[in-house]
Amino acid sequence: MNIRSLVRFSHRWTRQVACATLALGMASAWSAGSATSAASTNWPTQTVRLVVGFPAGSSPDLTARALAEPLGKALGQNVIVENKVGAGGNIAADFVAKSTDGHTLGLMINGNMTIARILNPKVPYDPLKDLAPISLVGKAPLVLTVPANAPGQTAAEWLSQAQKAGDKLSYASPGVGTVAHLGMELLKTKAGIAPVHVPYPGNPQIITAMIGGQVQLALLPPAMTAAQVRGGKLRAIGTTSTGRSPVAPEVASLSEIGVKNYQLEIWNAVAAPASMPNAVANKLSAVVSDIVRSADMRERLSQQGWQVVGSSPEGLSNRIQADTQALGSIIRSQKIEVN
Repeated sequence: MNIRSLVRFSHRWTRQVACATLALGMASAWSAGSATSAASTNWPTQTVRLVVGFPAGSSPDLTARALAEPLGKALGQNVIVENKVGAGGNIAADFVAKSTDGHTLGLMINGNMTIARILNPKVPYDPLKDLAPISLVGKAPLVLTVPANAPGQTAAEWLSQAQKAGDKLSYASPGVGTVAHLGMELLKTKAGIAPVHVPYPGNPQIITAMIGGQVQLALLPPAMTAAQVRGGKLRAIGTTSTGRSPVAPEVASLSEIGVKNYQLEIWNAVAAPASMPNAVANKLSAVVSDIVRSADMRERLSQQGWQVVGSSPEGLSNRIQADTQALGSIIRSQKIEVN
């Protein structure tokens, strides 16, 4: 074989190898795509766990339990709620982030999905890398709440008394780094008050402590405040919204009693481990969004004090980025850290 023939043979061989490689690549991509599609279609194949980082009766727990039954019906598998309490919900979030069974989800609050690592670099998971956003379920302001027998006939009079009391008052939160904690630290600078922080496992324990006189104020979810106000045990001072909130229209905003440039929201969201395939995450997000936007679920969540959202993964991701920046700014400006 002469040199010209060798060259022609070499070119033919190169083209054949390239075509074979391309065909193999296309087949592999089709196979992978089919596998992903099949995984999405078949998921879930076993009981789904919905993990909550706060005690039974807390606001995230109530939302999770309201969601579990219709979610189970929509997915065709049982959905059970598990409470893994501690570290302001971060123990549960870390458990979800490290889960490998493909059937573990979390019902989480703002802090677990945003500033956990900013607040404490030792937190064993990275909320921005180790969790997959599924859907923002609901949002709400918090309500500054005090015992029914707190001093002052009006909210403005109570605020005046609190300013004079200084650090003789104590406030409660569901844990260091929760929105209720960060929000109160910001409120201290905006309202000129100086209560001392006392963390509790969850809001039910906070309410018990406030009724018992162990703490004098707290930022609580609207529905939990409303129930205690109706029972004559607690008193609502104002919401953390800029104006009257649709979930607590009967309560004045803190801006109405003189606290300016102060706004804060809590939210609950469903998250999964970052290892969850995108196709499964998108399927799950669509199911969760449809459920929370349904008339029945909208009514249930409204009774719990939530304004329904039901976002896409992208919508929740955008909210996570915005809150990470906003809440991170509070942490840095107030020099908040885990002891």
